[in-house]
Amino acid sequence: MRNLLVIFFVFSSLYTFSQNINHVLDSLDSELNHKKRYLKIKYDSIQELKNNAKKFTLSKDNKNLYKNYLLLFDEYRSFKYDSAYYYLELAKDKAKVLNDPDLLSSIKTKEGFVLLSSGLFKEALDTLNSINVEILHNKTKFEYYTVLARTYYDFADYNKDERFNIQYIQKGNDYLEKALEYVEPDSNEYWATESLKRMKQQDWKGAEFAFRYWINNFDLPQEYYGIATSSLGYLYSQRGFDEKAIEYLAYAAIADIRNATKETVALRNLANEIYKLGYLEKANTYVSLAMDDATFYNARHRKIEISSILPIIEQAQLKKVERQNDRLEKIVILLVVLAIGFIVFLIIIFKQLKTRNAARKEMAASYLQLQEMNKKLSESDAIKQEYITYFINATSELINKMDQFQKNAIQKTVAKRYDDLITNLKRYNVKKEREDLFLQFDTIFLKLFPSYIKEFNALFPEDQKADFKKGELLNTELRLFALYRLGIQDSNQIAAFLELSVATIYTYKTRIKSKSNFKDSFEERVMAIESI
Repeated sequence: MRNLLVIFFVFSSLYTFSQNINHVLDSLDSELNHKKRYLKIKYDSIQELKNNAKKFTLSKDNKNLYKNYLLLFDEYRSFKYDSAYYYLELAKDKAKVLNDPDLLSSIKTKEGFVLLSSGLFKEALDTLNSINVEILHNKTKFEYYTVLARTYYDFADYNKDERFNIQYIQKGNDYLEKALEYVEPDSNEYWATESLKRMKQQDWKGAEFAFRYWINNFDLPQEYYGIATSSLGYLYSQRGFDEKAIEYLAYAAIADIRNATKETVALRNLANEIYKLGYLEKANTYVSLAMDDATFYNARHRKIEISSILPIIEQAQLKKVERQNDRLEKIVILLVVLAIGFIVFLIIIFKQLKTRNAARKEMAASYLQLQEMNKKLSESDAIKQEYITYFINATSELINKMDQFQKNAIQKTVAKRYDDLITNLKRYNVKKEREDLFLQFDTIFLKLFPSYIKEFNALFPEDQKADFKKGELLNTELRLFALYRLGIQDSNQIAAFLELSVATIYTYKTRIKSKSNFKDSFEERVMAIESI
């Protein structure tokens, strides 16, 4: 039982781990789909600065033109090396015109940064070493020492020679210590430097604390946020926390995309991390995008770093595809065999089903016919019961009347009261008797077909619906087709019942149909009116 719990815990942890990674990678993929939108924002910002530069050039405002060129450099510094260097050179020219040594030294510091970012380490060091540090303001000194430190750190990463790496990293650490002397505590710049120093000293826990403190207590621009999260990703990777490493490297890559940063390592490091876990397709995609960014920026050392892992990932992806193809071939063969057996099986089943379906259709047709017959029989039975009852009552009543009339006539004849006899004969109202007959017929019919009037009127336009006299349940037209609905479709019988001529019956029928919306199917629709 205990072993089962351990196994369950392991699989549950692996599932959660996989879900978390997929979630953060999905977020990154979503941002990659919006990459063009962020690039447009970048290009729009650059275009606005270029337009300002034209205005300042026309007005010969060298000071603002110098500032504008620096702003253009800032836009390009992590975006495109050639353009960054171009606008830095223009700013340098304006600094010479302004004859400000501190401005020139600041320009050289930025030049060192852009040369470093492009992988020109020697040129970066030569430029930085040519600066007179003593004349620099504190802010420029801080920038100078941080760029110098990063140069030696990148030298170490690029060189990868243990004989020199320790010296390069130590020099970088010394320069970061100096940089911290010229920056205000509790600022983004301070914690960016302090965090980097602890990381390069391999104080992993101290560096983690510093980066987390920086992220949680300061409002970081996207550029700084990308640096902090990328560094945390590297720290967690060094400590074996794969999930956290991937999570923070993905955050860094997202920040780089939003900031349109091309000189970056987050996407490359992320590709390397997920490659280790077997996400070969995504790793190949990310490392290819990282190469595109490095090529766009023209970062030589980044392209070399990516080139070292790109073939490995591509080869692993290729082998995975080959394995999948081999597995697919076997599956296809198996599926073909199964398909042939399945087809044979289907043919047998189809023949059996065909036979059964034919029998089922016949049964269904018979069942429908039986249902229809049952319905008609039920309706016919209800009609018969009602009208038989009516016939018995009407006949009994008629016989009683005739008996009473006969007795009365005999008495008056015997008594030779002929005048009274004639008076009684005249008093008998045949019209009233027929109206009573129709009323009884209408009452029984509407009891059997309560929706008859509504459905009958629905067959006509609004202005052609049936009218009734006071006290009538059905008029002559409705009564005629009521007889038709009961199955009395002989015109002679209808004429006799309604006390009309056969010709009049035909006239009624023709006139009623001509007013209907359904001239061609009028009788069928009348017969379709349902009983209770």
